[in-house]
Amino acid sequence: MTGSPAQDGSPVPGAPPAGGQPALRLGTRASALALAQSGMAAAALTAATGRAVELVHITTYGDTSREALSQIGGTGVFVNALREALYAGEIDFAVHSLKDLPTAAPEGLCLAAVSERAAVNDVLVARDGRKLADLPAGARVGTGAARRMALLRMLRPDLEVVPIRGNVDTRIGFVRSGSLDAVVLALAGLQRLGREEEATEVFGPDVMLPSPGQGALAVECRDAALVPLLATLDHRPTRAAVTAERTMLAVLEAGCSAPVGGHAIAGDDNVLSLTGLVATVSGSRGLKRSLAGGVDDPEGLGRAVARALLAEGAAELMERAA
Repeated sequence: MTGSPAQDGSPVPGAPPAGGQPALRLGTRASALALAQSGMAAAALTAATGRAVELVHITTYGDTSREALSQIGGTGVFVNALREALYAGEIDFAVHSLKDLPTAAPEGLCLAAVSERAAVNDVLVARDGRKLADLPAGARVGTGAARRMALLRMLRPDLEVVPIRGNVDTRIGFVRSGSLDAVVLALAGLQRLGREEEATEVFGPDVMLPSPGQGALAVECRDAALVPLLATLDHRPTRAAVTAERTMLAVLEAGCSAPVGGHAIAGDDNVLSLTGLVATVSGSRGLKRSLAGGVDDPEGLGRAVARALLAEGAAELMERAA
């Protein structure tokens, strides 16, 4: 998806005439990253279908609260207000970061499309261009995700991992001001904001396993008649991969405070591979398991990896993390 977002609820710039049809109302959070992502989706939909799209800004509780995600209800706090707007008919569809969607399917709503996935990697943004190995003992590294906290502590138990909240500007600002030595962010977010060059190190998924759904966008609607139109944005290999990851997460029944990673890859040979991770927040212990299956049964693969992790003691690790 490419394109520039509308900032004020107006139709996306460059949209062709809608042929007399009203513009579709796309609900989005108002952060710079959310607007960039929604603008990309809007531009792609207009290019594919000719329908004009306008962005409708929705403020979620997750945007206004400064409490830790584990204290305010987890990832759902970023999507509930958008879903309420869908139920109320205030918007026609919504775009979410897929990793923010709870795994339980909401009644009456449809996941109409999953965009082609961007980079799944996490990155380090550090002062003086440093990489993780270059940070001195006791360096303060910020992140808001329990998964990243656990993996950082596994990789560098001598660091001080600091929980933080805020948008990309706020988080990188902690580094620029000297409050923190580094922060860990998603590469996809920096790329969508045109700020990829600010990363001082890109972690491979083998080093820092991403969050289930990381790098993909979810398009959700209520009106079934819109599904064929929105489905033009769907990318089947990405949908298969994230379905496996999210199924694993659902079977694990992992809460937002549990460090869980998941990364699936759909190969050209119709084989889907999935790696799952469960750890303690302290980083003292982690379990990782990889399996492969058919791309036509991502749910089965997700269940298999989750059950393998549970058989090895994942439930106990998640209880320690709660």
